[in-house]
Amino acid sequence: MLTQLLTSWIAGQRWFAGKGRPIDDLTVDTFAELESGDPKLVHAVVSVRQGDRRTRYQLLLGERYELPHRLQHVMIGQLDGRFVYDAAHDSDLTPRLLEHMNADAMSGELAFRRVPGADIDPTLRSLVMTAEQSNTSIVFGDRYILKVFRALIPGLNPELEVVTALAAAQSSHVARPFGWIEMPVDGVPTTLAIMQEFLSNASEGWSMALASVRDLYACEPGMRAEDAGGDFAAESFRLGVATAHVHKELATAFPTGVVEPPEVKRMAERFRRRLERAVEEVPELAAHADIAHEAYDRLADTDRTVPVQRVHGDYHLGQVVRATHDWIVLDFEGEPGQPLAQRRALDSPLRDVAGMLRSFEYAARHLLADHADPAALERCSEEWAARNRRAFLDGYAEGGGRISGADAVLLRALELCKAVYEVTYEARNRPSWLPIPLAAFRT
Repeated sequence: MLTQLLTSWIAGQRWFAGKGRPIDDLTVDTFAELESGDPKLVHAVVSVRQGDRRTRYQLLLGERYELPHRLQHVMIGQLDGRFVYDAAHDSDLTPRLLEHMNADAMSGELAFRRVPGADIDPTLRSLVMTAEQSNTSIVFGDRYILKVFRALIPGLNPELEVVTALAAAQSSHVARPFGWIEMPVDGVPTTLAIMQEFLSNASEGWSMALASVRDLYACEPGMRAEDAGGDFAAESFRLGVATAHVHKELATAFPTGVVEPPEVKRMAERFRRRLERAVEEVPELAAHADIAHEAYDRLADTDRTVPVQRVHGDYHLGQVVRATHDWIVLDFEGEPGQPLAQRRALDSPLRDVAGMLRSFEYAARHLLADHADPAALERCSEEWAARNRRAFLDGYAEGGGRISGADAVLLRALELCKAVYEVTYEARNRPSWLPIPLAAFRT
């Protein structure tokens, strides 16, 4: 049976969220045939039950009588004399998705939507990107990238909501959207996939920052960051400007609000409780906890409102790419693992600023984690991080971002709250990296 094949196969997929727990039951909720014959393409939604938790996943299934060598690594099994496999990897079938999207087609409740005015070329061959963990991205030629959300959460995905709104407002800092796929889940219209412009010549911010750090570390001892060949500060400044522009565009496209002082105090208390839980789990943090408590005390004493709006929510150097004309912001999904309503909630734009500042610290320090003599490069890493943090903040102010003296109190608290999360994450997953977030509490 198909359900037996899928039960054995799905547990080994990178995007399967229930690793380490047995699958009690798998059922096929929907089954839409998008291409008949040989090969055949089917879109399916399955429900996986593990204990009292049920998660839906979407699958692209291919069926062939003969499976070519290029697809044997994604074979699921055999059923009624045909091979069943993950068709996201089949460039003979994936163009059908583009054809359906270009035609605004329907297959049962499965709807393919084209952004008005977009012209989609369905003849391009595809390739699956292999770096992702929770989604599957299919690149078509050098023009489109289709992000397929594997685990389905009922509702409108924040990325689709934000990107289409900013593109309609002529933002130069998002990749152009071409279309999306949706269907009802629990009676709620739910985003299954979004297709955007593929920025084939763009460079990832994280990779660019690491190249700059490596250049500095390779210089003679005592070389200043601004004198090294790969100085990144000018790009950090431009990124700050772009970030401020995106925040202004989000504030125009979506509702805004304010958080009153009593809620700011409750925010500080939430930060404090997270810190206390982190100290219980990671004893090394206890020696630095006073630094965070002091920052949270200052935030709680702030007697002013805090402007809130839609934000990115998971902002770091890996979420931005440098295109030929400017920085482009990607992945407006929000923080992974959080409920959809929370990811769409209004927040301070300084949360994004804090996330990027932490990312500069990681870029500067992560190469020290496994270095034979990290102390010898400590000063260089501190100087690189300080220079690029300052350049980013200068650019953010230049772009119209608001950072007053009172804002600095909130920014400091948000940055340390992020560092607290990083401490627990590294302790659980990469203990050798624990010194990176702990360094945030030294001053």
